[in-house]
Amino acid sequence: MSDLPFLPFAKPALSEAAIAEVVETLRSGWITTGPRVQKFEEMLAAYHGGRRALTLTSATAGLHLALLSLGFAEGDEVITTPLTFVATLNTIVLAGGKPVLVDIDPNTLNIDVSRIEAAITKKTRVIMPVHFAGLPCDMDAIYALAKKHKLRVVEDCAHAIGAEYKGNKLGSFGDIVVMSFHPNKNMTTGEGGAVITSDESVINAIERLRFHGIDRNAFNRFAKGGKQQYDVVLPGFKYNMMDIQAALGIHQLPELDGFIKRRTELAHNYVKALSGWKELILPKPPGYDHKHAWHLFTPRLTGMDRDAFIDAMKAENIGIGLHYQSTHVFSWYHEQYGWQPSDFPHALKAGDSVVSLPLFPTMTDAEQARVIKSLEKVLKRG
Repeated sequence: MSDLPFLPFAKPALSEAAIAEVVETLRSGWITTGPRVQKFEEMLAAYHGGRRALTLTSATAGLHLALLSLGFAEGDEVITTPLTFVATLNTIVLAGGKPVLVDIDPNTLNIDVSRIEAAITKKTRVIMPVHFAGLPCDMDAIYALAKKHKLRVVEDCAHAIGAEYKGNKLGSFGDIVVMSFHPNKNMTTGEGGAVITSDESVINAIERLRFHGIDRNAFNRFAKGGKQQYDVVLPGFKYNMMDIQAALGIHQLPELDGFIKRRTELAHNYVKALSGWKELILPKPPGYDHKHAWHLFTPRLTGMDRDAFIDAMKAENIGIGLHYQSTHVFSWYHEQYGWQPSDFPHALKAGDSVVSLPLFPTMTDAEQARVIKSLEKVLKRG
């Protein structure tokens, strides 16, 4: 058992300016959706090349509304990956659709684009790639398939704000892109998410769906210039971001690229230190031009039981994440769709062996050295 303090696998980097902004928001008396949300949306839009940014309570809400905004019909199919957080599949089901899974590329852990076309049917409406751990999927191939088969693309970019594909930031191009600002992501608003798109019909639908179906102008109905009367144009949800959350985002976004630079340094340190270890399979880069956001560093264990590994690392006061179990083995999905463990063998194998090592922008070189030393001890190297 280590006497050193516990090192979590993730930790948000919150500046004093961000904390002061939250305090000022509380003192202002306007803590729900208001001027800071508007400012944060404008900043997000500028960061993504001027496309529209719509903030929400979570990326889960963003995926849900993105699908609903497309006029989803009962039974419409969405092609996605089994190796993701279950929110990806949940939102498809909650929108009335059916998730259709395609196995992963065992090297990148992203969806295997070479298998997507075989999964397309007359009911397919959407391809939903997940940029696993911050590594961009092969978007040229995915958008070519979408164009060929007249499909929409909703990118689950929860891991990958700030990542780049062939020199362009994810979200600055493409169809509909959904970001996450959960505390363990590359930037945070406590909880929160955003949809990035240029599609006016999607923008109009989400503006109404995210706040009870009320026209967006009703957000300021209690302000001096607001109007009390409003109309409800459809039954909507309560998915609007608060100014308290946006106060963090206003300061986090300008720091994002710096956060990613440090994450990249740490990831490269891990690769350098752990390369050649037979006990671990390290993440492998794809063959196309990209910039990894390094939300997670996810090696896979080759021999040691994962639960035993996590417990042993915790005994060293090192936090380890599990990202992710393959969704097709969860009981509800197994029972609903009849998926068998062997249906997606690469996702199954990765989901049974993957772990997330500590990685966050304020992590020091000494802390990372401690993780590596603990790995040597737990994996009984030397």
